[in-house]
Amino acid sequence: MDVVVLVPSLGRPATDFDALCVSLEAEGFRTVALEPRATFSGKPTLHDLAADSVSQLDALGIEKFHIIGHAFGNRLSRCITADFNERVLSLTLLAAGGLVEPEEHIWAALSDCYDESLSDEEHMKNVKMCFFAAGNDPEPWRSGWFPEIMKYQRAAVLRTPREEWWGASVDRVLVVQALQDAVAPVENGRRYVAESAPHARLVEIDGSSHAMLPEQPAAIATAVIEFLKG
Repeated sequence: MDVVVLVPSLGRPATDFDALCVSLEAEGFRTVALEPRATFSGKPTLHDLAADSVSQLDALGIEKFHIIGHAFGNRLSRCITADFNERVLSLTLLAAGGLVEPEEHIWAALSDCYDESLSDEEHMKNVKMCFFAAGNDPEPWRSGWFPEIMKYQRAAVLRTPREEWWGASVDRVLVVQALQDAVAPVENGRRYVAESAPHARLVEIDGSSHAMLPEQPAAIATAVIEFLKG
């Protein structure tokens, strides 16, 4: 049974993948959604987080795996692919970012999503601005924001030169990009495919922003399952 490893977004829980895991398991895949550690000692880089992720898979007796990374998880998944390339059967990037930056007010609103001092109204205003396309309900992501996890993950990205993970690739790659993504503009996926993985399958989804998983679950499940089974 093929194993699919799933890596969640910045400061977000593995439960974000629950619906996708159900769809994958119905198709015969074993899923392992990696829960981020509550804390991480020292000053880790993405390479440290990658090594730690793989150590968790080692403990489960998993040698080779497909990997799916969402948002921040796409960066960590690419770093895992760069550092443990021979173990990665396929790489799927959801909301791939890291090169083409969002607008400054989106960066500010993104940070505010993790600010526990804000009112619920202000919190949800920022969540909707950054993560949900117009007309989509942000309620599924009202909770699940972990500022301490976000801090060490963001710091790890800043400590790791982009060239050490951006271009990571394997023989089979899928990139799923939302056309209304405010945090990871769609050009990120196009640039990655054009410059690093011309063999990749690029799927662009309308009616979705950075949250993607709760916004377009059926479209994402369809794209991922067709790719993995293809």
